[in-house]
Amino acid sequence: MHWNAIVIGAGAAGLLCAGIAGQRGLRVLLIDHADKVAEKIRISGGGRCNFTNRDAAASNFLSDNPDFCRSALARYSVADFIALVQRHRIEFHEKHKGQLFCDGSSEQIIDMLLSECQAGGVTRWQPCTVQALRHGAETFELDTDRGSVTATNVIIATGGLSIPQIGATDFGYRIARQFGHRVIAPRPALVPLIFDAQVWEAFAALAGLSLEVGIENDGADARQRGHFTEDMLFTRRGLSGPAVLQISNFWRAGQALAIDLTAGRDLAAALRSAKPVSKRQLGNELATHLPKRLADTWLARGGIAPDTPMPQARDRVLDRLALGLQHWRVVPKGSEGWRKAEVTAGGVDTRELSSQSMASRRQPGLHFIGEVVDVTGWLGGYNFQWAWSSAAACANSLTISDQTE
Repeated sequence: MHWNAIVIGAGAAGLLCAGIAGQRGLRVLLIDHADKVAEKIRISGGGRCNFTNRDAAASNFLSDNPDFCRSALARYSVADFIALVQRHRIEFHEKHKGQLFCDGSSEQIIDMLLSECQAGGVTRWQPCTVQALRHGAETFELDTDRGSVTATNVIIATGGLSIPQIGATDFGYRIARQFGHRVIAPRPALVPLIFDAQVWEAFAALAGLSLEVGIENDGADARQRGHFTEDMLFTRRGLSGPAVLQISNFWRAGQALAIDLTAGRDLAAALRSAKPVSKRQLGNELATHLPKRLADTWLARGGIAPDTPMPQARDRVLDRLALGLQHWRVVPKGSEGWRKAEVTAGGVDTRELSSQSMASRRQPGLHFIGEVVDVTGWLGGYNFQWAWSSAAACANSLTISDQTE
């Protein structure tokens, strides 16, 4: 059986790529080893799928080759995907900082993509495992659970290593290396960070507490440093929440995090102003600026008496207190790993791919799209937009000659 294109991986990128290619007239086979289609879409956004971000731009993505994503993002933009969603009459809303969610269920996005595949006459084999992939004299040859097939083009859309419980594998990286591609070391991204148990002992009791913070990481240069103002969540083992998930993309082992627990407010000025007029004790006054549990923990950790009447609090104590809260430096031991990571950073080196078509520069007809590629977006719908944009760039690049074989 010969196909113009075989797409391996029925996730966000693979489904859209197959649908567009099929509607352009290509004979397309879509293969996935999992029982269910697009599990990552299904569980995303609390079941409502944060399918893109209105503000998505190249600056919201990390890569060893940072300009690579510009072409695909321009060729298939946020507006293009929104138009597709609207054409399928899916109602949606903006939740926070440009993040777009379905009003209903993430199943609506899956159904939309399956409808696009159906409109393109795409054949889907699922579950089906690809046992071997090689390039013969003229075409690719694939050995699968359902027999051997050939194709002019093979598109790898198998994602990264994040969330192995829904079927993540290293298949895409193995194929890349087989054909001579360099792979930037994959690592967990958009992931909670953890600390040494002794270091974290004073804060473990704060598990479940959330507040807005400013957060940044140490980095060798500006491209390796992130800075975000988002909500942060204390956990039993460390820190999570949007602020920490964002900074985890930038963080490397051994680096410190600088956290402003006041989110940019001038706490020293506020405490000094309250000092002559407040009838509160220091602990209660501080609790007007921070969650009380955090205020109490911080004072106890610093050996500062919480029952000190505000008029009796020394200015240097107030200044030291504010400085510590605004410049809290901590060094994570590591992350919660692949099980809790939302995405994979690293992947197929983009310097060996065409930015216009996602095609391999080493093996004609081989393409890599979506999360398997070394392009990682911020939290908030950016990674889905990369899936859509890279998929469309690939599907629309396949030539007319491929359509007539």
